[in-house]
Amino acid sequence: MTYSGDVTPGGAPAVRELSGLTVSKLSVGPMDNNAYLLTCRSTGDQVLIDAANEAPRLLELIGGDGLDAVITTHRHMDHWVALEEVVAKTGARALVHADDAEGLPIPAETLTEGDTVPVGDCALEVIHLRGHTPGSIALLYRDPAGTPHLFTGDSLFPGGVGNTDKDPERFAALIDDVERKLFGRLPDDTWFYPGHGKDSTLGAERPALPQWRARGW
Repeated sequence: MTYSGDVTPGGAPAVRELSGLTVSKLSVGPMDNNAYLLTCRSTGDQVLIDAANEAPRLLELIGGDGLDAVITTHRHMDHWVALEEVVAKTGARALVHADDAEGLPIPAETLTEGDTVPVGDCALEVIHLRGHTPGSIALLYRDPAGTPHLFTGDSLFPGGVGNTDKDPERFAALIDDVERKLFGRLPDDTWFYPGHGKDSTLGAERPALPQWRARGW
């Protein structure tokens, strides 16, 4: 079945096989959050992006092969409700950007711009995107045999950047970072996976960037 990225709360995960990595996208309730399990196809090592909620479903997705780390994209509670239970039952490391570490329910190792997180033989690059929260991050996987893949948390969605509570300084920081660090660095075929809802590509969203900046959200 062709991967579309369409998932619903309580439904089955959408699974995408890349050359070196398997991406399993699961929607958890009650806020339709996306959680992403990344599995290295050569080693079986696994990393979870956002233990958002419904720990039993996440643990079922993880299965018996273990979990190396849980990366939290930002400190908002709907992205870490299941973090403590998942970490306790798997022994995984908890990772978050240093500027959002105080917002998590458990101590976590801190990340910063340019760090890499291994997923077996693969690696995720940490990209700091200020604005939605002080320590929001995106995670970039450069597929050596295909297009880049980008996990954007709540900083970038199809149709706009993340919520900045109508704060002009926060919005300016976020739109500037998204334009410079994502659209300015990565090609149009970059596929991105947001913290809620459907996926998109940078190319599909790029023409709307001036409109997003002009409307201020």
